[in-house]
Amino acid sequence: MNIITVCGMGMGSSLVLKMSVDDILTSHNINANVEACDLGSLDGRNADLVITTDGLRSQVEPKGYKTIYVHNVIDKSFIEKELLDALKK
Repeated sequence: MNIITVCGMGMGSSLVLKMSVDDILTSHNINANVEACDLGSLDGRNADLVITTDGLRSQVEPKGYKTIYVHNVIDKSFIEKELLDALKK
């Protein structure tokens, strides 16, 4: 499974999201490849799931990826719930 965390520049919220996702996956013994990138680098990437901020919804949604939109990048409990729900589908 390939998961990509995305933010505008690829160095801020995407890295925070990646660290949270890595921790969540480890704690649930789930194996996945998690990468952080900037919005411009998302095109053409192979991703089973994209996790980004709600502020980028209008730019990410048209790309057609299965996506989780996060309001608060440090709300790990929300990210965990949404991630585990998305992995079950």
